[in-house]
Amino acid sequence: MHTARAIERMRLALGLTQHQLAARCTAMGRPMTNTALSRTERAHRRCDIDDLVVIAEALGVRATALLPAGVCPAHPRHTEVDLCCRAQGDLLG
Repeated sequence: MHTARAIERMRLALGLTQHQLAARCTAMGRPMTNTALSRTERAHRRCDIDDLVVIAEALGVRATALLPAGVCPAHPRHTEVDLCCRAQGDLLG
């Protein structure tokens, strides 16, 4: 739920409509409709890691900015790939 709300907050802060953000994602090579984005923001659709990365990039932020604070590992040896794998587990339940 945190990620869904974070996507919506970031999108609104940038003044983007769902249609505009979905179009940005599609232009980046990850086809997305505004309906899919709407369902993602309402947590009625899973946000897989591929979607998360592209949505974050389209918003101009790192994917970790859309994740709950507790998901980020504190240890410097953890890579972003480790973080994404852990986050995917959290997102998918």
